[in-house]
Amino acid sequence: MDALLWLPRLLYRAVVWLANSPKTLLIAYSILIVVCGVLYRHFEHRSIGDSIWWAVVTASTVGYGDISPTSWQGRLMAGLLISVMVLLVIPLITAHFASRLIVDNDAFRHEEQEEIKHHLRVIRAILEERQSGPVTSEGSANPPEGPSDR
Repeated sequence: MDALLWLPRLLYRAVVWLANSPKTLLIAYSILIVVCGVLYRHFEHRSIGDSIWWAVVTASTVGYGDISPTSWQGRLMAGLLISVMVLLVIPLITAHFASRLIVDNDAFRHEEQEEIKHHLRVIRAILEERQSGPVTSEGSANPPEGPSDR
């Protein structure tokens, strides 16, 4: 069963790696545009400028229609490019910006949480020590007496 899941796990790890940094996402987007532009040039016999322009317009889902694929390979690649952009890249960009807006700046950092846990352990040890010993220790002042009702 694990043999069937290795590809989805690998794809998931790749998507997480891409999503964790805007720089990697931008690099991946640029590579996608260049690769699709070069393939479009090969399939449709266009100039590299027209091919990159087609890739950018198609990836942005604007689709001006000034350049469109006529071969089945070009149309297949256009469908894949649009699908990858709409189902993967645009949601990753949106999720990245949303996660930056939702960050709780008042949340404790890990080091602060560990320090608080350490202090709580010390306080607990002091309380347990006091509960097991006498209520008042020698040399301590007696508590003040409250006002009498008489």
